[in-house]
Amino acid sequence: MRDKPLMVIGGVVVVVVAAVAFIAGEKMGHGAGSHAMVGMPASAPRPTPAEAPPPGQQIDALRRGIPISEEGPPPPMARVENTDIRRNRAYPMQPPTIPHSIDNYQIDKNSNRCLLCHSRANADKFQAPPVSVTHYMDRNDQFLATISPRRYFCNQCHVVQTDAKPLVANTFKDIDTVLSEQKKEN
Repeated sequence: MRDKPLMVIGGVVVVVVAAVAFIAGEKMGHGAGSHAMVGMPASAPRPTPAEAPPPGQQIDALRRGIPISEEGPPPPMARVENTDIRRNRAYPMQPPTIPHSIDNYQIDKNSNRCLLCHSRANADKFQAPPVSVTHYMDRNDQFLATISPRRYFCNQCHVVQTDAKPLVANTFKDIDTVLSEQKKEN
């Protein structure tokens, strides 16, 4: 209870910041009763989903120009790319993506369907990349006979790729591209 004065001061600071933010929003016309879109005058017509700017060029990519008080149609479900082609990694130590569908794969404390093909014992038979040796190491970098429990749930790091359109523009360049561009400049 020695920290009670600090907790009271922290609570007061939070209330003051919230009040200032609320007042600033009201002055700019973005209060709770206003449905104005950020960056647009209140008199401007609201774009419909069909008129919304393309992804990456709009202010509210997730809502696609639909006011918060309305519910828009859901976007179509993205399809999993099922090409079985290994992709390049964008940065060092990036977990590889899964180049196939994993629908109905059971991954729980009793079973891991990924290990049927990707375990060291079966990788050659199924022509699948084996699990990295790092997955057999514990926190102290000691090698284990089986997959480490902290690396057992594959889809906590590895993800499937879909044909989903990006919500925002992306100009990311991997390190190899950056280095090759620098060589050309010099």
